[in-house]
Amino acid sequence: MSETRSPQTTGTAAGETTAPATAGRRMAAEPTGWTGWIIFAATMMLMIGTFHAIDGLVALFRDEYYLVSKNGLVVHVNYTAWGWTYLIGGILMVAAGAALFAGQMWARIVTVVLALASAVLNMAFFAAYPWWSAIMITLDVFVVWAVTVHGSEMKAR
Repeated sequence: MSETRSPQTTGTAAGETTAPATAGRRMAAEPTGWTGWIIFAATMMLMIGTFHAIDGLVALFRDEYYLVSKNGLVVHVNYTAWGWTYLIGGILMVAAGAALFAGQMWARIVTVVLALASAVLNMAFFAAYPWWSAIMITLDVFVVWAVTVHGSEMKAR
């Protein structure tokens, strides 16, 4: 007499049945190659935040370093105000970049807001260092794109 086994009884003792592996629990989605963009965005947030913090410290301690006077900027504020803005924004960007590595949803939202704010601030600071500001704005745009398009990929990781 031939014995037929169903997929549910394979590998079990006689008379025992097991539920299929997918019943009762949701299978986690496999990470894709797009997680590289989120890692890129998190790394850029760490770097941009560090650069902003350094810019802030320079503006606070040595404001004569900048080539343009405060009247030559788009927004007429002194370098002490710019320094504090860049320093605090840089620290927040580093924190958001670190949390982005963990795939936190709040980090994605904060990253988009901070990257957009960074792009606007760099636009206002364009008169002092146009090439540097253009590079920072470009990196901010890539970060926003990576996080908004591929942000959910880190959850599967």
